Amino acid sequence: MFRITVILSLLVGIIAGLITSLVASFIVCYIISIISIAGTVVGIVLGIVPGYIISLMITVIDTVTRVARTRNSMLRCIKVLFSFAKGQNYLPDEKTTAVEQVQLVRVKSDDVVIFTPEEMTKLLHNAPPELVPILAIGAFSGIRMAELNRLDWKAVDLDRKIIEVRAGQAKTASRRVIPISDNLAAWLTPLERKGKIVRAKELQTHVPALARALKIEWPRNVLRHSFISYRIAVVQSADQVALEAGNSPSIIFKHYRELTTPEQANKWFAIMPKDGQWENRFFFDRKKGRMVLNGSEVE
Repeated sequence: MFRITVILSLLVGIIAGLITSLVASFIVCYIISIISIAGTVVGIVLGIVPGYIISLMITVIDTVTRVARTRNSMLRCIKVLFSFAKGQNYLPDEKTTAVEQVQLVRVKSDDVVIFTPEEMTKLLHNAPPELVPILAIGAFSGIRMAELNRLDWKAVDLDRKIIEVRAGQAKTASRRVIPISDNLAAWLTPLERKGKIVRAKELQTHVPALARALKIEWPRNVLRHSFISYRIAVVQSADQVALEAGNSPSIIFKHYRELTTPEQANKWFAIMPKDGQWENRFFFDRKKGRMVLNGSEVE
């Protein structure tokens, strides 16, 4: 009973602290980490058998995911949990915990993959109205999907032509203002702009499904990568793009510079709605893998 109380105290205490300082995605990360280890740790006394705990950490992390970045993020969360436990005197402060001995794994840098203007045009021109905000805002403002999920339409000011991402909504916990390009305004103006921008979480799975239906590959973070690459080709300033994208100038310069040309960038930011745009319909059954685009079954 004591050990269950300890874990519950850790859970409640750390979440209370997180809610005041971190955005929702980080809170979820901590909750997942704590729940992942709690079921096993409840059967042992914290801190007594460090050799067992270190093997436990490795087992839990590798069981949950073998993706290096996610493994590292989870490990950081667990380390904070143990640090909090020390602060609450659940663990002896003078003792090095086993989890502190687990090292982060090296993350291989992935190549940045972007859409061509032709691919993006095909996607948007076949997108139903409910998917247009995800595609258009992602492609022409570079907002992260996790951030977009937190935004409602009040963040989009078409009169001032800006999108405001507040500190509590941003991955970096810093407020930023993103300009709305002329073509993005054209995509957003006809939409009903009430409530959440992403009306339902399942719509996130419909976007890559639409890409599959159109025989277009969907690389990870492709909309954000595309925006940053084309934007820097237009403005020629890593500092400006970093401010808009919520990233560092060094990352922008290292990964996105000269991936495309100003001519291609101009085509990207000239993609406009087509005639009959808002009549598109797309049905996706995730369990059955069934897709219907504008009345036609897609293989």
